[in-house]
Amino acid sequence: MSLHYDALEVRLPEARAKDHATALREQIARAKALPGYAETLGRIASDEVDLTGLSALPVLRKGDLVAAQAARPPFGGLTTLAPGAFDYLYQSPGPIYEPGRRGGDWWRFGRFLHAAGIGPGDIVQNAFGYHLTPAGHMIDNGAEAVGAAVLPAGTGQSELQVLAAASFGVTAFAGTPDYLKVLLEKADEMGHSLAITKAVVSGGALFPSLRSWYQERGVQCLQCYGTADLGLIAYEIPALEGLVVDEGVLVEIVTPGTGDPVPEGEVGEVVVTTLNPDYPLIRFATGDLSAVMVGESPCGRTNMRIKGWMGRADQTTKIKGMFVRPEQVAALVERHPEVQRARVIALRNGEQDEMQVRVETADADVDAGEIADSVRDVLKLSGEVDIVAPGDLPRDGVVIEDRRDYD
Repeated sequence: MSLHYDALEVRLPEARAKDHATALREQIARAKALPGYAETLGRIASDEVDLTGLSALPVLRKGDLVAAQAARPPFGGLTTLAPGAFDYLYQSPGPIYEPGRRGGDWWRFGRFLHAAGIGPGDIVQNAFGYHLTPAGHMIDNGAEAVGAAVLPAGTGQSELQVLAAASFGVTAFAGTPDYLKVLLEKADEMGHSLAITKAVVSGGALFPSLRSWYQERGVQCLQCYGTADLGLIAYEIPALEGLVVDEGVLVEIVTPGTGDPVPEGEVGEVVVTTLNPDYPLIRFATGDLSAVMVGESPCGRTNMRIKGWMGRADQTTKIKGMFVRPEQVAALVERHPEVQRARVIALRNGEQDEMQVRVETADADVDAGEIADSVRDVLKLSGEVDIVAPGDLPRDGVVIEDRRDYD
Protein backbone atom coordinates (compact mmCIF):
# COMPACT_ATOMS: atom_id res chain seq x y z
CA MET A 1 0.00 0.00 0.00
CA SER A 2 1.52 3.32 -1.07
CA LEU A 3 2.10 6.04 1.50
CA HIS A 4 0.13 8.67 -0.40
CA TYR A 5 -3.38 8.51 -1.82
CA ASP A 6 -2.41 10.28 -5.04
CA ALA A 7 0.08 12.73 -6.54
CA LEU A 8 -2.02 15.72 -5.42
CA GLU A 9 -0.83 15.23 -1.84
CA VAL A 10 2.83 15.81 -2.70
CA ARG A 11 2.52 18.67 -5.18
CA LEU A 12 4.94 21.54 -4.87
CA PRO A 13 3.16 24.45 -3.15
CA GLU A 14 3.51 26.54 -6.31
CA ALA A 15 1.81 23.85 -8.40
CA ARG A 16 -1.00 23.46 -5.87
CA ALA A 17 -1.57 27.22 -5.76
CA LYS A 18 -1.77 27.36 -9.56
CA ASP A 19 -4.17 24.41 -9.72
CA HIS A 20 -6.33 25.81 -6.93
CA ALA A 21 -6.48 29.25 -8.55
CA THR A 22 -7.80 27.69 -11.77
CA ALA A 23 -10.29 25.52 -9.88
CA LEU A 24 -11.46 28.51 -7.84
CA ARG A 25 -12.19 30.59 -10.93
CA GLU A 26 -14.17 27.70 -12.40
CA GLN A 27 -16.09 27.28 -9.14
CA ILE A 28 -16.91 31.00 -8.94
CA ALA A 29 -18.20 30.86 -12.52
CA ARG A 30 -20.48 27.92 -11.60
CA ALA A 31 -21.71 29.66 -8.47
CA LYS A 32 -22.48 32.92 -10.27
CA ALA A 33 -24.89 31.04 -12.53
CA LEU A 34 -26.92 29.81 -9.56
CA PRO A 35 -29.89 31.80 -8.23
CA GLY A 36 -28.70 31.45 -4.63
CA TYR A 37 -25.51 33.36 -5.40
CA ALA A 38 -26.99 35.98 -7.72
CA GLU A 39 -26.96 38.78 -5.14
CA THR A 40 -23.63 38.00 -3.45
CA LEU A 41 -21.48 36.99 -6.44
CA GLY A 42 -23.37 38.36 -9.42
CA ARG A 43 -21.15 41.40 -9.91
CA ILE A 44 -17.86 39.58 -9.39
CA ALA A 45 -15.81 38.68 -12.46
CA SER A 46 -14.81 35.05 -11.92
CA ASP A 47 -11.69 35.36 -14.07
CA GLU A 48 -10.40 38.07 -11.74
CA VAL A 49 -10.69 35.99 -8.54
CA ASP A 50 -7.52 34.34 -7.29
CA LEU A 51 -6.43 32.83 -3.99
CA THR A 52 -5.15 36.14 -2.64
CA GLY A 53 -8.46 37.82 -3.42
CA LEU A 54 -10.63 35.12 -1.91
CA SER A 55 -11.00 37.09 1.32
CA ALA A 56 -12.78 39.87 -0.59
CA LEU A 57 -15.73 37.57 -1.30
CA PRO A 58 -18.64 37.45 1.16
CA VAL A 59 -18.79 34.80 3.88
CA LEU A 60 -21.68 32.33 3.82
CA ARG A 61 -22.83 31.42 7.33
CA LYS A 62 -25.10 28.64 8.56
CA GLY A 63 -27.87 31.16 9.17
CA ASP A 64 -27.52 32.40 5.59
CA LEU A 65 -27.73 28.83 4.33
CA VAL A 66 -30.88 28.10 6.36
CA ALA A 67 -32.49 31.31 5.10
CA ALA A 68 -31.55 30.53 1.49
CA GLN A 69 -33.00 27.02 1.77
CA ALA A 70 -36.22 28.41 3.22
CA ALA A 71 -36.49 30.86 0.33
CA ARG A 72 -35.57 28.34 -2.39
CA PRO A 73 -36.17 24.82 -1.06
CA PRO A 74 -34.53 22.45 -0.70
CA PHE A 75 -30.92 23.56 -1.40
CA GLY A 76 -31.26 27.34 -1.52
CA GLY A 77 -30.44 27.60 -5.20
CA LEU A 78 -26.83 26.67 -4.42
CA THR A 79 -26.52 23.34 -6.26
CA THR A 80 -25.80 22.82 -9.95
CA LEU A 81 -28.09 19.75 -10.03
CA ALA A 82 -31.79 19.34 -9.31
CA PRO A 83 -32.68 17.28 -6.21
CA GLY A 84 -33.69 14.27 -8.31
CA ALA A 85 -30.29 14.22 -10.04
CA PHE A 86 -28.52 13.44 -6.76
CA ASP A 87 -28.34 9.91 -5.37
CA TYR A 88 -28.94 10.87 -1.73
CA LEU A 89 -30.93 13.63 -0.03
CA TYR A 90 -30.35 14.40 3.66
CA GLN A 91 -31.90 16.43 6.45
CA SER A 92 -29.54 17.45 9.24
CA PRO A 93 -30.66 19.17 12.46
CA GLY A 94 -31.70 22.74 11.82
CA PRO A 95 -33.17 21.58 9.55
CA ILE A 96 -30.46 21.91 6.91
CA TYR A 97 -30.68 19.92 3.69
CA GLU A 98 -27.65 18.36 2.00
CA PRO A 99 -27.19 16.37 -1.22
CA GLY A 100 -24.95 13.37 -1.87
CA ARG A 101 -23.82 11.11 -4.68
CA ARG A 102 -22.60 7.53 -5.03
CA GLY A 103 -19.12 6.74 -6.28
CA GLY A 104 -16.30 9.04 -7.25
CA ASP A 105 -15.34 9.59 -3.60
CA TRP A 106 -17.85 12.45 -3.63
CA TRP A 107 -17.17 13.48 -0.01
CA ARG A 108 -13.43 12.71 -0.42
CA PHE A 109 -13.18 10.47 2.66
CA GLY A 110 -11.09 7.93 0.77
CA ARG A 111 -8.08 10.18 1.37
CA PHE A 112 -8.58 9.94 5.14
CA LEU A 113 -9.14 6.18 5.14
CA HIS A 114 -6.02 5.67 3.03
CA ALA A 115 -3.98 7.79 5.48
CA ALA A 116 -5.23 5.49 8.24
CA GLY A 117 -3.92 2.45 6.37
CA ILE A 118 -7.35 1.17 5.30
CA GLY A 119 -7.51 -0.48 1.89
CA PRO A 120 -8.18 -3.73 0.00
CA GLY A 121 -8.73 -6.65 2.36
CA ASP A 122 -10.01 -4.48 5.20
CA ILE A 123 -13.55 -4.73 6.54
CA VAL A 124 -14.79 -1.44 8.01
CA GLN A 125 -17.46 -1.55 10.70
CA ASN A 126 -19.27 1.70 9.96
CA ALA A 127 -20.99 2.85 13.15
CA PHE A 128 -21.97 6.25 11.79
CA GLY A 129 -25.67 6.89 11.28
CA TYR A 130 -27.46 6.21 8.00
CA HIS A 131 -30.75 7.85 8.99
CA LEU A 132 -31.40 11.27 7.36
CA THR A 133 -27.81 12.51 7.90
CA PRO A 134 -24.88 11.70 5.57
CA ALA A 135 -22.09 10.47 7.88
CA GLY A 136 -22.72 6.77 7.20
CA HIS A 137 -22.63 7.18 3.43
CA MET A 138 -19.57 9.44 3.65
CA ILE A 139 -17.58 6.52 5.07
CA ASP A 140 -19.16 4.02 2.67
CA ASN A 141 -18.18 6.26 -0.25
CA GLY A 142 -14.60 6.55 1.01
CA ALA A 143 -14.31 2.80 1.69
CA GLU A 144 -15.40 2.07 -1.87
CA ALA A 145 -12.70 4.44 -3.12
CA VAL A 146 -9.94 2.57 -1.25
CA GLY A 147 -11.28 -0.90 -2.00
CA ALA A 148 -12.40 -1.86 1.53
CA ALA A 149 -15.55 -3.80 2.44
CA VAL A 150 -18.14 -2.23 4.74
CA LEU A 151 -20.30 -3.60 7.52
CA PRO A 152 -23.08 -0.94 7.65
CA ALA A 153 -23.65 -1.21 11.39
CA GLY A 154 -25.04 2.23 12.19
CA THR A 155 -25.51 3.19 15.82
CA GLY A 156 -26.57 1.16 18.87
CA GLN A 157 -27.16 -2.57 19.46
CA SER A 158 -23.65 -3.11 20.80
CA GLU A 159 -24.06 -6.86 21.39
CA LEU A 160 -25.15 -7.48 17.81
CA GLN A 161 -22.34 -5.26 16.57
CA VAL A 162 -19.79 -7.29 18.54
CA LEU A 163 -21.16 -10.55 17.14
CA ALA A 164 -21.01 -9.17 13.59
CA ALA A 165 -17.47 -7.84 14.07
CA ALA A 166 -16.28 -11.20 15.39
CA SER A 167 -18.06 -13.23 12.73
CA PHE A 168 -16.87 -11.18 9.76
CA GLY A 169 -13.36 -10.55 11.09
CA VAL A 170 -13.77 -6.77 11.02
CA THR A 171 -10.37 -5.04 10.87
CA ALA A 172 -11.31 -1.36 11.02
CA PHE A 173 -13.84 0.83 12.81
CA ALA A 174 -15.49 4.09 11.76
CA GLY A 175 -17.66 6.10 14.14
CA THR A 176 -17.57 8.49 17.05
CA PRO A 177 -14.42 8.42 19.22
CA ASP A 178 -16.02 6.84 22.29
CA TYR A 179 -18.21 4.17 20.66
CA LEU A 180 -15.32 1.88 19.74
CA LYS A 181 -14.46 1.67 23.45
CA VAL A 182 -18.04 0.58 24.12
CA LEU A 183 -17.71 -2.20 21.55
CA LEU A 184 -14.31 -3.38 22.75
CA GLU A 185 -15.47 -3.51 26.37
CA LYS A 186 -18.66 -5.31 25.32
CA ALA A 187 -16.53 -7.81 23.39
CA ASP A 188 -14.47 -8.47 26.54
CA GLU A 189 -17.66 -9.00 28.50
CA MET A 190 -18.97 -11.43 25.88
CA GLY A 191 -15.68 -13.29 25.57
CA HIS A 192 -14.95 -12.27 21.97
CA SER A 193 -11.59 -11.17 20.60
CA LEU A 194 -11.99 -8.60 17.84
CA ALA A 195 -9.49 -8.10 15.01
CA ILE A 196 -9.89 -4.31 14.85
CA THR A 197 -6.50 -2.59 14.57
CA LYS A 198 -7.49 0.62 12.73
CA ALA A 199 -10.04 3.27 13.63
CA VAL A 200 -11.18 6.46 11.90
CA VAL A 201 -13.31 8.72 14.07
CA SER A 202 -15.10 12.06 14.01
CA GLY A 203 -18.15 13.76 15.46
CA GLY A 204 -16.67 14.28 18.93
CA ALA A 205 -13.48 14.88 20.87
CA LEU A 206 -10.75 12.24 20.74
CA PHE A 207 -9.17 12.85 24.15
CA PRO A 208 -5.50 11.87 24.59
CA SER A 209 -6.42 9.41 27.34
CA LEU A 210 -8.87 7.65 25.01
CA ARG A 211 -6.35 7.51 22.18
CA SER A 212 -3.82 5.99 24.60
CA TRP A 213 -6.40 3.42 25.71
CA TYR A 214 -6.86 2.37 22.08
CA GLN A 215 -3.10 2.23 21.52
CA GLU A 216 -2.75 -0.11 24.48
CA ARG A 217 -5.34 -2.35 22.80
CA GLY A 218 -3.34 -2.34 19.56
CA VAL A 219 -5.68 0.03 17.72
CA GLN A 220 -4.37 3.02 15.78
CA CYS A 221 -7.08 5.68 16.09
CA LEU A 222 -7.03 8.75 13.84
CA GLN A 223 -9.54 11.57 13.63
CA CYS A 224 -10.75 13.85 10.88
CA TYR A 225 -12.58 17.14 10.59
CA GLY A 226 -15.52 17.31 8.23
CA THR A 227 -19.10 18.53 7.97
CA ALA A 228 -22.30 17.34 6.31
CA ASP A 229 -22.20 20.36 4.00
CA LEU A 230 -18.56 20.27 2.96
CA GLY A 231 -17.42 16.67 3.32
CA LEU A 232 -13.83 16.10 4.42
CA ILE A 233 -11.96 19.25 5.44
CA ALA A 234 -8.79 17.91 7.12
CA TYR A 235 -7.49 14.62 8.50
CA GLU A 236 -4.88 13.16 10.82
CA ILE A 237 -1.96 11.04 9.71
CA PRO A 238 -0.08 8.52 11.90
CA ALA A 239 2.59 11.12 12.78
CA LEU A 240 -0.13 12.97 14.75
CA GLU A 241 1.19 16.41 13.87
CA GLY A 242 -1.93 18.42 13.18
CA LEU A 243 -4.55 17.76 10.50
CA VAL A 244 -3.65 17.89 6.81
CA VAL A 245 -6.13 19.90 4.74
CA ASP A 246 -7.93 17.89 2.06
CA GLU A 247 -7.01 18.59 -1.56
CA GLY A 248 -10.62 19.33 -2.57
CA VAL A 249 -11.15 22.39 -0.37
CA LEU A 250 -9.62 25.80 0.27
CA VAL A 251 -9.30 26.64 3.96
CA GLU A 252 -8.94 30.10 5.49
CA ILE A 253 -8.58 31.05 9.16
CA VAL A 254 -10.30 34.39 9.80
CA THR A 255 -11.13 36.69 12.68
CA PRO A 256 -14.48 35.53 14.17
CA GLY A 257 -17.38 37.58 12.89
CA THR A 258 -15.45 38.78 9.83
CA GLY A 259 -13.97 37.36 6.67
CA ASP A 260 -10.54 38.81 7.37
CA PRO A 261 -7.68 36.27 7.47
CA VAL A 262 -5.55 36.19 10.63
CA PRO A 263 -1.74 35.94 10.51
CA GLU A 264 -0.41 32.40 10.12
CA GLY A 265 -0.42 30.57 13.44
CA GLU A 266 -3.11 32.69 15.11
CA VAL A 267 -6.42 31.18 16.17
CA GLY A 268 -9.48 32.11 14.13
CA GLU A 269 -12.65 30.79 12.53
CA VAL A 270 -12.40 28.10 9.86
CA VAL A 271 -13.88 29.25 6.55
CA VAL A 272 -13.97 26.71 3.71
CA THR A 273 -14.51 26.91 -0.04
CA THR A 274 -15.30 23.53 -1.57
CA LEU A 275 -14.29 22.72 -5.14
CA ASN A 276 -17.13 20.20 -5.55
CA PRO A 277 -18.81 21.20 -8.85
CA ASP A 278 -22.21 19.76 -7.78
CA TYR A 279 -22.50 21.86 -4.64
CA PRO A 280 -20.36 25.01 -4.70
CA LEU A 281 -20.06 26.45 -1.21
CA ILE A 282 -18.00 29.64 -1.36
CA ARG A 283 -16.36 30.82 1.88
CA PHE A 284 -18.64 28.74 4.09
CA ALA A 285 -18.11 29.61 7.76
CA THR A 286 -17.99 26.47 9.89
CA GLY A 287 -18.25 28.26 13.24
CA ASP A 288 -15.21 26.31 14.48
CA LEU A 289 -11.90 27.72 15.68
CA SER A 290 -8.50 26.46 14.58
CA ALA A 291 -5.07 27.71 13.52
CA VAL A 292 -2.57 27.02 10.76
CA MET A 293 0.42 24.88 11.70
CA VAL A 294 3.65 26.27 10.27
CA GLY A 295 5.75 23.92 8.13
CA GLU A 296 5.10 20.70 6.24
CA SER A 297 4.01 17.32 7.49
CA PRO A 298 6.81 14.78 8.11
CA CYS A 299 4.92 12.29 5.92
CA GLY A 300 5.70 14.28 2.75
CA ARG A 301 2.20 15.70 2.25
CA THR A 302 2.68 19.32 1.29
CA ASN A 303 -0.74 20.88 1.87
CA MET A 304 -1.59 23.24 4.72
CA ARG A 305 -2.04 21.76 8.18
CA ILE A 306 -4.35 23.00 10.90
CA LYS A 307 -4.24 22.33 14.63
CA GLY A 308 -7.64 20.71 14.83
CA TRP A 309 -10.75 21.84 16.66
CA MET A 310 -10.01 24.64 19.16
CA GLY A 311 -13.51 25.76 20.15
CA ARG A 312 -16.46 27.57 18.65
CA ALA A 313 -16.23 30.91 16.91
CA ASP A 314 -19.76 31.94 17.84
CA GLN A 315 -18.91 33.63 21.13
CA THR A 316 -22.24 35.47 21.34
CA THR A 317 -22.70 36.47 24.98
CA LYS A 318 -25.55 38.18 26.83
CA ILE A 319 -24.34 41.17 28.91
CA LYS A 320 -26.76 43.35 30.87
CA GLY A 321 -29.58 41.56 29.10
CA MET A 322 -28.25 42.36 25.61
CA PHE A 323 -26.56 39.94 23.21
CA VAL A 324 -23.08 40.97 22.08
CA ARG A 325 -21.94 39.22 18.89
CA PRO A 326 -18.49 38.81 17.26
CA GLU A 327 -19.61 40.69 14.16
CA GLN A 328 -20.43 43.71 16.37
CA VAL A 329 -16.88 43.68 17.74
CA ALA A 330 -15.60 43.52 14.17
CA ALA A 331 -17.81 46.51 13.26
CA LEU A 332 -16.39 48.43 16.21
CA VAL A 333 -12.83 47.86 14.98
CA GLU A 334 -13.82 48.84 11.45
CA ARG A 335 -15.02 52.23 12.69
CA HIS A 336 -11.58 53.11 14.00
CA PRO A 337 -8.67 52.62 11.55
CA GLU A 338 -6.21 53.27 14.38
CA VAL A 339 -7.45 50.15 16.24
CA GLN A 340 -5.92 46.79 15.22
CA ARG A 341 -8.19 44.53 17.29
CA ALA A 342 -10.64 44.58 20.18
CA ARG A 343 -11.81 42.25 22.91
CA VAL A 344 -15.04 42.55 24.91
CA ILE A 345 -14.83 41.18 28.45
CA ALA A 346 -17.95 40.38 30.47
CA LEU A 347 -17.44 40.83 34.23
CA ARG A 348 -19.56 40.64 37.35
CA ASN A 349 -19.58 43.20 40.15
CA GLY A 350 -21.81 41.92 42.94
CA GLU A 351 -25.11 41.16 41.24
CA GLN A 352 -24.47 43.48 38.30
CA ASP A 353 -22.95 42.78 34.89
CA GLU A 354 -20.07 44.97 33.78
CA MET A 355 -18.38 45.23 30.40
CA GLN A 356 -14.82 46.12 29.56
CA VAL A 357 -13.68 46.75 26.00
CA ARG A 358 -9.95 46.38 25.44
CA VAL A 359 -8.67 47.87 22.19
CA GLU A 360 -5.20 47.35 20.79
CA THR A 361 -3.58 50.30 19.01
CA ALA A 362 -0.16 51.83 18.34
CA ASP A 363 -1.66 55.34 18.28
CA ALA A 364 -0.71 57.07 21.52
CA ASP A 365 -3.22 59.83 20.82
CA VAL A 366 -6.26 57.62 20.41
CA ASP A 367 -9.34 59.10 22.03
CA ALA A 368 -10.85 56.59 24.46
CA GLY A 369 -13.98 58.75 24.69
CA GLU A 370 -14.64 58.45 20.96
CA ILE A 371 -14.23 54.70 21.18
CA ALA A 372 -16.60 54.59 24.16
CA ASP A 373 -19.17 56.45 22.06
CA SER A 374 -18.76 53.85 19.32
CA VAL A 375 -19.15 51.07 21.88
CA ARG A 376 -22.51 52.47 22.95
CA ASP A 377 -23.55 52.94 19.33
CA VAL A 378 -22.49 49.54 18.00
CA LEU A 379 -22.88 47.26 21.02
CA LYS A 380 -25.86 49.17 22.47
CA LEU A 381 -24.15 48.99 25.88
CA SER A 382 -21.84 51.17 27.93
CA GLY A 383 -18.54 49.86 29.15
CA GLU A 384 -15.08 50.79 30.30
CA VAL A 385 -12.60 51.24 27.43
CA ASP A 386 -9.06 50.08 28.08
CA ILE A 387 -6.35 51.06 25.56
CA VAL A 388 -3.55 48.49 25.25
CA ALA A 389 -0.36 48.26 23.21
CA PRO A 390 0.04 46.12 20.09
CA GLY A 391 0.54 42.48 21.05
CA ASP A 392 -1.14 42.77 24.46
CA LEU A 393 -4.31 40.94 23.44
CA PRO A 394 -3.93 37.13 23.22
CA ARG A 395 -3.95 35.63 19.71
CA ASP A 396 -6.42 32.92 20.71
CA GLY A 397 -9.38 33.74 18.47
CA VAL A 398 -11.43 35.10 21.38
CA VAL A 399 -13.15 38.44 20.76
CA ILE A 400 -15.80 38.12 23.51
CA GLU A 401 -14.51 36.76 26.82
CA ASP A 402 -16.90 35.86 29.62
CA ARG A 403 -15.15 36.06 33.01
CA ARG A 404 -18.31 35.86 35.10
CA ASP A 405 -18.45 33.14 37.73
CA TYR A 406 -21.64 31.10 37.33
CA ASP A 407 -21.03 28.79 40.32
